[in-house]
Amino acid sequence: MKLTFLLCLFFFANIGDAKTTVTYYKCMTDKSTVFSQHPCSNNAQQYTLTHSDPQATVPSEQHFKTLNELERKQIIRNLKHALRAKKQHAAVLGRKRDEAAREQQRRVTRLMDDERRKATVKDVKKQLKSINKDYLQKVKVLNKEIAQIEKN
Repeated sequence: MKLTFLLCLFFFANIGDAKTTVTYYKCMTDKSTVFSQHPCSNNAQQYTLTHSDPQATVPSEQHFKTLNELERKQIIRNLKHALRAKKQHAAVLGRKRDEAAREQQRRVTRLMDDERRKATVKDVKKQLKSINKDYLQKVKVLNKEIAQIEKN
C-alpha cells in the first residue's frame, strides 16, 4: 500500500503552482488488488492525488495499469520468497534426517559383544524406520505447500 502510494506520488511530483487532481479507485478482490478510474465494486476505496505542475495534464489512463502491474510483480516476488523458504526448510529436514541416521549408524560401529550388538542393530533399524517415516511425513506436507505456492 505504501509502495503504491509512493509510486503515485512519484508519477505526480509536486512542482509549480497550478494544481491538477486525479481520482482513482482501489478494489480488493480475493485474488488481487485492482486500481481503476471507475469504481469496480461496492467496497471500492476512492483516492485523490493532487499535484502542482503548470504543464502537467491529467493522464488518460491514470496509471492504473502501471499500479496493477507493480502489485502483480510484488505478489510474484513474495510467492517466490515463500517458495524458496519452503524449499530451504525441506533441505534442512533432509540434513536433520541424515544426521540422525549417521548417529544411529555410529551406535552400530561401537565396540560391543555380539548379543548387545544384535540388540543395538535391531534398535537402530527401528530408529531409522521411525526417522524416515517422520521425514517423509514432513516432506509430504512441505511438498503440498510448495505445490500450492507454485499453483498461485
